[in-house]
Amino acid sequence: MTSKESNVTDAMASLTPSVPLCADTAIFEITDNGDWFYQGGLLPLKFSKLFASILNRIDDEYFLITPVEKLKVEVVNQALIIVDYDADGKGGYELVSSINTRHHISTFEGFIVSDDKITTRVERGVIARLNRACFYRFINEFIA
Repeated sequence: MTSKESNVTDAMASLTPSVPLCADTAIFEITDNGDWFYQGGLLPLKFSKLFASILNRIDDEYFLITPVEKLKVEVVNQALIIVDYDADGKGGYELVSSINTRHHISTFEGFIVSDDKITTRVERGVIARLNRACFYRFINEFIA
């Protein structure tokens, strides 16, 4: 691990869920299609991507957590929409979301298949859903 990676790992470890909640109401919302809103206004992609790096799912609720604040996030269904995936050659999968964040799941069993959607759990407990194109690709590759 490089020094830079170590610094990032240390910084991410400092984001603990024990920080007190700043407000009881959500000022952020993530819609069913993966768009991020702040107080009703659409967030630019670069801010959505930034906030996704501190998004946590705790007891089926979503929060943005920093070392000093914890903000509630209203998530309509799943927090992230996966627009592409590739096998990593080691049994896991690299995923790309609609806001261009990258995620890794270590096994095929990380995918949860139901009649109408395919989901997976990524970092910090966040739930991601495969978009329609990935859903059909997945069905053709692994189920049909």
